[in-house]
This record gives sequence, C-alpha cells and structure tokens, in this order.
Amino acid sequence: MDSGTLSDFHLDVLKEVSNIGAGNAATSLSSLLGRAVDMRVSRVVPMPFNGIVDYAGGAERMILSVFVRIEGGISGNMLFVMGTSDALALISHMTGASGGEGFTDMGLSVIHEVGNIMIGSYITALSDFLGFELTPSVPSLAMDMAGAILAFSLSEIGRSSDTAIVIDGCLSLDGNPLSEEESSHIFLLPDPDSFGRIFQALGVAGHGGR
Repeated sequence: MDSGTLSDFHLDVLKEVSNIGAGNAATSLSSLLGRAVDMRVSRVVPMPFNGIVDYAGGAERMILSVFVRIEGGISGNMLFVMGTSDALALISHMTGASGGEGFTDMGLSVIHEVGNIMIGSYITALSDFLGFELTPSVPSLAMDMAGAILAFSLSEIGRSSDTAIVIDGCLSLDGNPLSEEESSHIFLLPDPDSFGRIFQALGVAGHGGR
C-alpha cells in the first residue's frame, strides 16, 4: 500500500484512532501537571517517506524528537517531533523556566516525558483498535537537525516501504494554545506489510490491505 491508495475512509479510521490517543494523552498530561490540558488532532495525512523531512521544516531545522520502535502484531518506528521554539514554550509552561535558559537537563527531561506519554497513548489506542499486542522500546530523546534524526528513523525501513502516517496535533494548556500552528507531529513509519495489516485488522482489508 502507498499513500496514493489511502481513501477518505482510511483517513477517517486513522483520525478516530488518533483522536482517542490524543484524548488519553491529554488526560495523562493533566494528571501529571495538575492543569487543564487539551490535545487536538488537526489532521492525519499519509506521506511518502521522501516528503517527511520537508514536512518537518527542512533538513537543517533543529528539532527535538522522542523515538520508539514498535514490535508485535505490527512493527515500525514512531516519533514525536517538536520544533525548538514550541519545545521551549512547553518547558516554560510546565516548569516556569525562562526560554532564555535554553535546553537544560530538566527541560529535556520534560520533552522526553511528554513524548513518552504522547507516543504511549497513541500506541495504546492503536493496539486496542487493532486487537494486537504492541510492545514499544524504551523511548530515546534526540535534539538535532531534522535531516539527521529522520534519516536514522528511515534508514532500515525506507528501503522497502514508502508511506508514513503523519498526525498533527495542537496542544493547549489552561485553554491557551502552545502555538498558532501545529505544536507537535507524530510520525508512524510502518515496516513493509504492516501498513496493510493495520487495515486488515480494522476490517477494511478490501480497501488496500496486502
């Protein structure tokens, strides 16, 4: 399956799963912070692997990412990605630290934990929908240029698979959006055959399952 074969029906299914994951993530973050957190999924789009770097802002844009490898009924890589300005704004909201301090160990720990919660919530929603047991690896945090981070994530699976699922999210704290645009992205990069397996498990194998 490639990005050209995904129908509106596929995207509706994926957005429903994403909305459940976002709701679970917001609940977990609210409990962690003791504040009202809202996570809205603005869009879910399929994307060829060769378009991901540009979508993340270009190869030389500095980003922070949390990376997880998924194994089980489906396999692949998942990344939570934020630009540095949005990440600093989130750290400031959560810790009261000034953005002028740059990325301290505490600040990086905040992004690591938020990314872990976000990815974990989406994996749980996907697992519940698919009826598969999905096991994530220990999440790892990186701060580097988008080209370097995404090249690592694509290096093993990009040779024989070509479609990613991109989930754009808008995060609000106490009713205040973190950014005027999408404040975070989640990239689901399925291994070959896992894309079709997702839709087979959802009962839509006739719509492009392998």
